[in-house]
Amino acid sequence: MTSGAVRGVGRVDGFWGAVGHTPLIRLARASAATGCEILGKAEFMNPGGSVKDRAALGILKDAMARGLLTPGKPGTVVEGTAGNTGIGLALAANAMGWRSTIVMPETQSREKIDFLRMIGADLRLVPAKPFSDPGNYVHVSRRIAEEEGGVWANQFDNLANARAHEETTGPEIWEETGGKIDAFTCACGTGGTLAGIARALKARNPKIRTVLADPAGSALYNWISSGEVKASPGSSITEGIGQAARVPGNLEGAPIDEAIRIEDPAALEQVFGLLIEEGLSVGGSAGINVAAAIEVARRLGPGHTIVTILCDGGSRYQSKLFNPDFLRERNLPLPRWLA
Repeated sequence: MTSGAVRGVGRVDGFWGAVGHTPLIRLARASAATGCEILGKAEFMNPGGSVKDRAALGILKDAMARGLLTPGKPGTVVEGTAGNTGIGLALAANAMGWRSTIVMPETQSREKIDFLRMIGADLRLVPAKPFSDPGNYVHVSRRIAEEEGGVWANQFDNLANARAHEETTGPEIWEETGGKIDAFTCACGTGGTLAGIARALKARNPKIRTVLADPAGSALYNWISSGEVKASPGSSITEGIGQAARVPGNLEGAPIDEAIRIEDPAALEQVFGLLIEEGLSVGGSAGINVAAAIEVARRLGPGHTIVTILCDGGSRYQSKLFNPDFLRERNLPLPRWLA
């Protein structure tokens, strides 16, 4: 099976064939505000609803190549996730006749929890604990894989994650822009998206600027800026991005030029504006990405082209991003139509 047939041209082979070749959307508000072309890769249009479908396929294809999983034969995929990678893995596993065991912090959105159960994943919710704690969801997933005989996806340190983006997402962006791209920016959870795309783009033009967007409370901004893995002040309501105490294996050695810190109010401004003014429903990480793209555009000046990732859709965070009570409790801005 192959990934990434162009939508609207011919047919694709199931879930696996439908991942990739998402549209590159011109973001009118951001472009008008900066005098640049700001483009968002619509990864929410993947069949599992997020950019993590690509990582899921890359990891599972690698497991197949190593003889750990065989289509049509019993097998179980185990992963610790904030939700989207788990969804991609579960759906991709379903299509191959495998089972999935997904470990997730209980603090993640109700929508992702419900969706994982709906699609047949064996969902194990655990208390949210730091990576240094043995009860952290990543460590719990590794132990389950060892004890119950599953294949541990290990998205944070499994380099098949970044490789999937280097082989698909990056080349797609290059082709869709006709090579006319000055900068690329996105946030990092595992680091696979930024690392893979950065390598692909810089291999084609080393002058393309690659920028990490980081939420409050994460250490990746300081790591890029000073080499110190030290968490920044504050916290963020975004899910699946930022690292408080470590640098994932996928991000090590990635060709990243700089980092930008984005606070939640700036991200929410983009989430709400994209929805009500452009008809694009995106989640908090996409809001951070667009805010960072605007900042990069302002630093570069008018006339440049900046690409970012629209990671997933806003419906996965309705109980948080679009919940007035939730936002008020945290002194965050509300969408005006819900205020």
